[in-house]
Amino acid sequence: MVDLSITVAGLKLATPLMLASGTVGYGPEYDGLIDFTRVGAIVTKTVTPRPRAGNTPPRLAETRGGMLNSIGLENVGLDGFLSEKLAEAGRLPTLVIASVAGETPDEFASLCEAVGERGETAGLELNVSCPNVKRARRPLWADPDGVAAVVTAARRATDKPLFLKLSPNAADVRSVAEAGEAAGADALVVANTLPGMRIDVTTRAPMLGNRFGGLSGPALLPVNLALVWKLSDSVGIPIVGSGGIERTEDALEYMMAGASAFQVGTALFRSPSVVDQIVDGLAKHAVTDGINCLSGYTGAAKEVETPCQRTRAD
Repeated sequence: MVDLSITVAGLKLATPLMLASGTVGYGPEYDGLIDFTRVGAIVTKTVTPRPRAGNTPPRLAETRGGMLNSIGLENVGLDGFLSEKLAEAGRLPTLVIASVAGETPDEFASLCEAVGERGETAGLELNVSCPNVKRARRPLWADPDGVAAVVTAARRATDKPLFLKLSPNAADVRSVAEAGEAAGADALVVANTLPGMRIDVTTRAPMLGNRFGGLSGPALLPVNLALVWKLSDSVGIPIVGSGGIERTEDALEYMMAGASAFQVGTALFRSPSVVDQIVDGLAKHAVTDGINCLSGYTGAAKEVETPCQRTRAD
């Protein structure tokens, strides 16, 4: 028997597969399409202090190797989330991690305090890396001091586990990760999307209303995989790999590079059945490899000692 559960930041996940923020709404939108008992945790659509209308449509564009999105954090706002969305998400048979985003450390703290005190919330993901939100000066995701201030404020506001979602676009993502860890983050999510665009050659206009969007999907996997490898050598907190996962082998690459768990996102738009395919594949791989729990894969490409070693003789 293979133990599919994974413990990340003190949370026991039924499987290492998490659903990425913004790809399943607030969760219940996919009820009946996904077997949530096979999902370790859902990460909700990002919540901001006030409702946001988001960016100008069109907001999605397909591209070879992935998808561009320019949603712009459209959401119901904190009050709407607490009164309408969170209770429904909490009834799903999986853990709920609420994604939050503010413009200042105090706003992050207020969000974490209000959402974190709810029993439905298992943890919080600090979205400091959305590429579709403008900032007057240096982007938050590129500013170690700014990220540290956000994490510090959030840590004071809640005792729930904090997942810090990083950007692959930071010139020195290692400094940002280390600053987040030092400030009190319990885990890193590596990583968000890369900026990109497409142009319709017939209309001679950008395909997105906001011109630019975030590139997700298979094209992003090699970029974020390299970041997981590098950051797992720099930090002592768990890493959740994210970006381009659509097959079991993709997930295993992230785990073998040092991730304890992983998030699936863009692949869900093609088929929600990808959840079953990946989880079934993990179990089959573990049996073939003689591994009795999936934590045995974490860091395996680095020959890291883990509590779950092979159970068969080579």
